[in-house]
Amino acid sequence: MSTPEFVLALREKIGHAPLWLSGVTGVVVRDADASDPEILLVRRADNGAWTPVTGIIDPGEHPADAMVREVAEETGIEATPVRLARVGVTRPGVYPNGDQVQFIDLTFRLAWRSGEPHPADGENTDARWCPVSELPALDDDMQARVDAALADDERTAFFTGGELVR
Repeated sequence: MSTPEFVLALREKIGHAPLWLSGVTGVVVRDADASDPEILLVRRADNGAWTPVTGIIDPGEHPADAMVREVAEETGIEATPVRLARVGVTRPGVYPNGDQVQFIDLTFRLAWRSGEPHPADGENTDARWCPVSELPALDDDMQARVDAALADDERTAFFTGGELVR
């Protein structure tokens, strides 16, 4: 799925003005007890970057439910939320059409339940398992999300002003 209907309806009212949205990132882990567990990555159709699954929370939707839904919609994988790993805020962004946006991001660690990954909804050109030791280059923010999800620390990482606060 591309832009959610509720965002399109808001855009009709506010045009390209900045829009604050709630988003989720899911770091799905398979074989968590192995010496080199695997995480689920997708190659985004819009920019070609490899990332964990990301998405927008629908109005009234629980964030963990949104993450499970996004993983299933984008990759066909069934996963179970394990914990909220990180709360962060993205940099402001501008889409090619001029829409301005910024996200509060809730990064979850999820456990794989079933399925083999494939690009299921057109948002991605590829989906695959990747051993943690062989991760492709991720941008700094995505790497921080993955690191928080894989950390042994069960506490949620909060970032304020670019600094980690526990």
